[in-house]
Amino acid sequence: MNDPNWRLPSVPEFELSSPEVRDGEFLPLWARTAGAGGEDRSPTLSWRGAPPATKSYVVTVFDPDAPTGSGYWHWAVYNIPASVSALPADAGNPDAGLLPEGAITVANESRAERFEGAGPPPGDGEHRYVFTVSALDVERLNLPAGCTPAILGFVMRNSVVGRAQLTALSSTPVES
Repeated sequence: MNDPNWRLPSVPEFELSSPEVRDGEFLPLWARTAGAGGEDRSPTLSWRGAPPATKSYVVTVFDPDAPTGSGYWHWAVYNIPASVSALPADAGNPDAGLLPEGAITVANESRAERFEGAGPPPGDGEHRYVFTVSALDVERLNLPAGCTPAILGFVMRNSVVGRAQLTALSSTPVES
């Protein structure tokens, strides 16, 4: 099974929770992509217990089980101020204006700068959706416009001082 933390630095863990999504359980229908009957809405995320050295956060959502050979990035946001400890539901919708000031969204695999809900291929089994909040020891990352979530991960790698994760599931049955 693909490990989304493979070769990432080992750092202290802190707590990530959501009133709508439970670790190890299936995502609600509205958190699926529109093409799979959902609404492409990101869930509420709350975190606590980050290391004292935290100066900013990065939030990502990654499907390591996508049949691509490299997984699938659904959402990536960086430069979230250290004073923030939660994102409301639908914060991944740029039209909602719910991200904190200064936060920047990186384009997902569909090249859209927004949250893209779950939508595994029909019959591909259960996919994991890893919601990660990374605590960084820098206030701001300076990334080029149009960079990918993979580049974000590479640039922030040596600044991560803590990590919180929640893994939800989704699957799409084969239509008969």
